[in-house]
Amino acid sequence: MNQAREKSQIRNFALAEQGELKIDWVREHMPLLRQLEEQFRQTQPFAGKRISMCLHLEAKTAYLALVVQAGGADVAIAASNPLSTQDDVVAGLVKRGVTTFGWYGATQEEYQAHLREVLNHDPIALIDDGADLATILHRERPEQAARIVGGCEETTTGIIRLRAMSDEGILKYPMIAVNDADCKHLFDNRYGTGQSVWDGVMRTTNLVIAGKTVVVVGYGWCGKGVAMRAKGLGAKVIVTEVDPIRAVEAAMDGFSVMPIVEAAAHGDFFITVTGNQYVIHKAAMERMKDGAILGNAGHFDVEVSKPDLESLAVTVRRVRPNIDEYKLADGRRIYLIAEGRLVNLAAGDGHPAEVMDMTFALQALGLREVVQHSYAPGLHKIPRELDLEVARMRLQSWGVTIDQLTDQQVAYLHSWQ
Repeated sequence: MNQAREKSQIRNFALAEQGELKIDWVREHMPLLRQLEEQFRQTQPFAGKRISMCLHLEAKTAYLALVVQAGGADVAIAASNPLSTQDDVVAGLVKRGVTTFGWYGATQEEYQAHLREVLNHDPIALIDDGADLATILHRERPEQAARIVGGCEETTTGIIRLRAMSDEGILKYPMIAVNDADCKHLFDNRYGTGQSVWDGVMRTTNLVIAGKTVVVVGYGWCGKGVAMRAKGLGAKVIVTEVDPIRAVEAAMDGFSVMPIVEAAAHGDFFITVTGNQYVIHKAAMERMKDGAILGNAGHFDVEVSKPDLESLAVTVRRVRPNIDEYKLADGRRIYLIAEGRLVNLAAGDGHPAEVMDMTFALQALGLREVVQHSYAPGLHKIPRELDLEVARMRLQSWGVTIDQLTDQQVAYLHSWQ
């Protein structure tokens, strides 16, 4: 029995072979991470170091953990969402020597316990998702937080929380904002979210999107992707926003723009992508048509106000796996996918492997950067050269070459005459 199996808290180790097949499949479709795996195996940037990770426990994340492990790290990982955890992948990861905490459908108490277990690994560096580890460290374990040399943050919600901590001067270690890298938000947030949200919705509901009205709540990079793919599937798209610049963007991209309470009367599908709480609330729910379907693509299950939905409902029942029906007093039914958690991961397999290849290459390079170089506590941009390196790796994997500036052109661009 390997050491990881003894330490891990998982549901069913017998699923390991099935999980390994999933991991091997994504590895074949993640050439950037394969390149870094080989590089890390030779250079050992994390030799003898304990690394803790909090991410969605599915195959692509598992492969990232194995790449970090190949660099010499002693890796422990916990789930960042109870409904996105795939028990077979977890078992496969443990079989390959990664200490893992998490199982599908964990209660809130179990989920929180797993986060604390991964911190009991006593890491010197982190990969965080939604700043869950950072929150525990700063609220409960300030002395441990002071020993962390740094880490990387995966998602918009985490960046918001870490920026607030950094602005208040309380963030005790440096964190690199991987989410803000061009090779992350321009591709992962837009093309990854755009595809995986509709993969999850269509798989779960078995309903057609074409001809329906889709309301996209929030028009950041994720919202842009969700709206773009909905349009491509034949839907009529309405965007709701609080940012006037993004609202102008949405209008000029060809979408209707209106407040959520107005949009509520028209929508067949609602997808939230804001990182904020209660963006679909009681006033909107009261205007929704019978059969409206709500899904969330933000990190936490707070964007759809479940308390408001529950207060309006006279009955609640599960009508399909991952779909709950809320029946209102007037007979209207509103359906909520995956309990309001991330629809693309809780009701699907998450972003495509090729998209996450870029994001996780940035995570691996960002982690190496913060471990090998001394950064001051606070939130930091990922070095531009690492962003460009990932873009070059992606082009190379496609066999695509591009032009290079001549010395004369470079001089011209840096001259005022």
